[in-house]
Amino acid sequence: MSYSSGMSRAGVHTVIFFFLAPGTNAFLVPWWIAGFERPEGELGWLDLLGAALLAAGLVAVVACFRRFVREGRGTPAPVAPTEFLVLGGLYRYVRNPMYLAVASMIAGQALILHSAGVLVWLGVFMAAVWIFTRAYEEPELTRQFGESYVEYRDAVPGWWPRLTPYQG
Repeated sequence: MSYSSGMSRAGVHTVIFFFLAPGTNAFLVPWWIAGFERPEGELGWLDLLGAALLAAGLVAVVACFRRFVREGRGTPAPVAPTEFLVLGGLYRYVRNPMYLAVASMIAGQALILHSAGVLVWLGVFMAAVWIFTRAYEEPELTRQFGESYVEYRDAVPGWWPRLTPYQG
């Protein structure tokens, strides 16, 4: 495959990973849980809130994926990690904005689909990513980026955003 059209190898791999990871977790699984059906009826305030959560999460995930390619020179996929530590954009406020954005999308789907099962999936997803970040991601980032990651990890919360941007 030629990458002369302007998209880098990291960009192509990131697009593929986008559909595999957030696409599966935030769209395919919730719709599968809901039986690929949305309850009929007029749109209510829960549907509108769900749509807002879904849209905000999608915008944030796309921004994070883009930042991984441009700033990190790699992908969000563990098999093709970044060359540089990503510290810009939403990462200035919280260490795990991508996971939080996918969680927002799942929560939005739960509201849109009126599904308690999707809310259970949200809990399973959050537990899984918390375990993954603690057991694999944080040790791997410490190994790869050393003191710069440790300083960042100590200054920026993992799951609850800071009010001021990290300047490190």
